[in-house]
This record gives sequence, C-alpha cells and structure tokens, in this order.
Amino acid sequence: MAEGIVPIEEALAPAATRFEPGVPLSSPATGGSRVLAPLKEINPWIVALVVTMGTFMEVLDTSIANVALPHIAGALSSSQDESTWVLTSYLVANAIILPISGWISSVIGRRNFYLISVVLFTVFSAACGIAPTLGALVVFRVLQGLAGGGLQPSVQAILADAFPGEKRGMAMAVYTVAILVAPVLGPTLGGWITDNYSWRWIFYINIPVGLLCTFFTRIVLHDPPQLVARRLLNKGKKLQIDGTGLALVSIGLASLEVVLDKGQELDWFGSTFICWTAFLAIGCLLAAIWWELRVKAPVVNLRLLGERNFAFCCLIVLGVYTALYASTFLLPQFMQELMGYDATQAGIAVSPAGLVTMLEVPIVGWLLGRGSDARGFIFAGIATMTVGTWWLSLANLGVSEATFIWPRVVQILGLGMVTVPLSTIMFRFLPTDQSSNAAGLYALVRNEGGSIGIAVASTFLQRTAQTHQAYMAANLAPSNPLAQQAIGAVGNAQGFSGPNQAMAGLAQLYSRLHEQAQLLAYMDQYRLFTYLLILLLPLVFFLKRAPRLIGKIELEAH
Repeated sequence: MAEGIVPIEEALAPAATRFEPGVPLSSPATGGSRVLAPLKEINPWIVALVVTMGTFMEVLDTSIANVALPHIAGALSSSQDESTWVLTSYLVANAIILPISGWISSVIGRRNFYLISVVLFTVFSAACGIAPTLGALVVFRVLQGLAGGGLQPSVQAILADAFPGEKRGMAMAVYTVAILVAPVLGPTLGGWITDNYSWRWIFYINIPVGLLCTFFTRIVLHDPPQLVARRLLNKGKKLQIDGTGLALVSIGLASLEVVLDKGQELDWFGSTFICWTAFLAIGCLLAAIWWELRVKAPVVNLRLLGERNFAFCCLIVLGVYTALYASTFLLPQFMQELMGYDATQAGIAVSPAGLVTMLEVPIVGWLLGRGSDARGFIFAGIATMTVGTWWLSLANLGVSEATFIWPRVVQILGLGMVTVPLSTIMFRFLPTDQSSNAAGLYALVRNEGGSIGIAVASTFLQRTAQTHQAYMAANLAPSNPLAQQAIGAVGNAQGFSGPNQAMAGLAQLYSRLHEQAQLLAYMDQYRLFTYLLILLLPLVFFLKRAPRLIGKIELEAH
C-alpha cells in the first residue's frame, strides 16, 4: 500500500488509542486534567434497540416500493418508466447525505442529527402517502431520502461509542439484523400491503414507527463525551463550512447514482443524457477528491482511507454488496419471468434467508465478544457467499422452489459472517471522534456497491441474453435438417398441418429458445459475481487483527 499510507496511519494511530468507549474522557480544553461528568447512565442495549428501529424503517423503504411501481404508475397516470423515478430519486438523495452525515453530526450533535432525521423522515413519509401527482411524489421521495440517509451511519457511530470494544461485536449484530432483514422483508411486505390495501400504505406504516422512535430517542440517546468536548471547544467560533467540497460531493454522487440507475434503461452511452451525466459525475468526484484532501476541515474526511484497515474494510464491503444486491435483483426476477411465480410467492421464497440471519448474527456477535479473530469470520463469510452464489448458477427451468431457497440461505449465512466483523473492526484503529465520518463513508461505499451490482447485473443480463440467443438461433436455419425436423414435430404435436404447421412449430421453438437464452444469461451473472467474491478473499489478509479486549486490557494489538 504503500509508502504514502504509512505516515497517515502513524498520524491517526495515537488518537485511535486515546479513547475507549465506556471510559470517561479527559477534556482537551483543560489539558486532560478534568474528566467530563458522565451523563445519566442508560443501558447501551436499550440505546441499540431504539436507534436500530429507525434504521430498520429507513432501509425497509429502499426496497418496499419496488413491487408497488405498477400500482403507483396506474394511480398517478404515468408510465412504468416514469414511475421508476420514485426509486431513483430516493437513492440519489441517500447518496448525497451519506458521506456528509458525519460532518453534520459534528456541527449540530449526533443526538440532534438523529432526532431531526427521524422526525423529517416520518413527516415526508406521510407526504409521500398523500402525494396527488407523480412529480409531487418524486419531490417528497427526495426529501425523504435526504432525511433518512443519515440514519444508517449515525446508528453505527452511536453503537461504536456506546459499547466498549469487547461488546461491540454483539451491538453491531443487532444493527446487522436490521439492515439485512429489512431488504428481504421489503418486497414481500410491500406486495402484501399493495395487494390488500393501497400503495399509499407502504409510506403510512412509517408514521407510528417514526413517532415511537422519536419518543424513545429523546429519552435514551445522548452525545458521547468526546463529541461534547469537541463541540465545547468550537463553541463561539465561526462555523467553517466546506461549501466547495459539499457542492462537488453532492453533484458528483447524485449524477453517479442517476447514471447507475438509468444507464441500462437509456442504453448507457448511446444516450446523450447519460453521457453528459457521467461526464459531470466523473469531473465532480475527481475534483472533490482533490479538494477534500487539501482543505483543512473537509466535509468528507477522505484521509481516513489512509488507515489500512478502514480502507480494506471499505473495499471488501463494496465487493460483497455488489454481489449481494445483484443476486437480490436477479433471483426474484428469474422466478417471476421464467418460473411463473407472482411477486408475493417470489418474496416468500427468499424470506427464509432473513430468518436464518436473525439466528446467526447474534451468535457471530457473541463469538466476536469472546475474542474470536474477526478476520477468520470475514474470510469464511466471503467463501460461504461464494458457494451460495455459485450454487444459484446451477439452476434450470425444471427445478423446485427449494433449489432457490437453500442457495440463498447459504449466501445470506455468509453475509452475516462478513458484515458484523467488518462493522466491528473498521473503527478499531481510527480516532473515536472520527466514528461518524467513518460510518458515513462506509455506508456510502456499501450503498454504491448495491447500485453498481444492480446496474452491472441488469446490463449484462440483457447483453448476454442477446448473445446466447444469436448463437442458438444460428442453428435454426432452413438449411439445418435437424431444425426442420424439430419444427415439423412441434407443429404436428400442436395439431397443425400444412403451412400452419411450420409456422406454429417455429413460433413454439423460438419461444423455447428465448427461454433458454434467458436462463443461460441468468446463470452467467451468478458465475460473474462468484468470480468477484473469489477476488475479494485475498483482501482479508491485508486487514490488521483488532486488539483482543479482556476488561479494558488490550492484547495482540498489531
């Protein structure tokens, strides 16, 4: 990694060991001689359950609207293509707010930021439910995404500061259950609500959850001492806002999300709109990297990526979520288009994986708390995901439902072994006062991985299906006696004769050919993401072993 990263790691290292969550903090304002008085003690597990409630609600909203798009399009008199902006607008807003959530927390306080996010998310969820037009719904979805985007990184930072190192694995397990179960539950719940009530209720269900979360958050959540101390030091000083960095990051990430979400639909670089948007995204993001590494108080602290452990955690989660979201996109679509399942049946078929996660993740967290090496879990988890994804590539059009359930269970089993350790060790070598910035960057990388996975899967699915169809159709030439014999046999089996027999046989044969081309394309995608997961395995060896904590004593810190 290089020589440039080592000085940055050395610069971050002293601050990383200065604080330990759960230990009172010396005030920097007095040279470390005075200890900040601790706030009223709240059981951290209560804090974990309360703040995870908000995250579950927000993550659920990223997927719950997917199956309702046809109903939304019909109710608001718009086309199916236009209705997809309901999803794109939310993802764009999320991408903008994620990396700057740490900076906002440092300015207004993490508790205030979390509370404001929950309240506004609830308000704009209600507004989405009453939206009279598609344009209004898209605007409210943007505001909902801006409000809710900061919840995920805020919760990770809250848990990192609320729990001491030896208990952090179990705390992250609670968070991981929420972010893994919510996307699995979303389509199934959304389909059931839409079929039995109205698409508007997929937004209204956020209101009671949001009110409960707001009420309990005001009681149990407080800012950690180091964040309070930092805000006290800055009190009375002029607020420094990195306006240039904020603008570049926001425009760059929003443009990138539009390119990824709309690229396949608009034929990628065959579209002038996609070309200009991609140019804008690349230009703004490159300028943002250059600017944020130069400015003294950046809105996104990219210098954190100079710490080896954090950088490789981000690389691993990028690849893992690329493969995960691609599989999540492909599997229900395969079951509905080629196997004849409806949306609810497809959702129910993949639901057992979520139940397995709820059982597995707490065990992983408990083992981490007992001192198990996180790197071993991460390696085993990626290997297990690889097996599950490869297993999915062995399907055909005559398989039963169980053929989809078990590979998915294995895949999500591996995911649980990856995400909890990654969420635990990524903070271990960073300054504690940078946990919000680190969580924001990590959440951004994870979400972008999902967007990249869906974009790659949807694009290559179409292109490889066309390639397979072209190769197989070449064998249906009139000069091929086997093809003519098959056409005649199929037409005869359907009761046709004469010219109609040939036409009916050719139509039936082409239909089968198209199905087989689609099947091969789906299997190719699973193999592609299997290879991606294999490439991630060597990255685990670049991770540093997190210190093993017994009480407050650190062992094996290397």
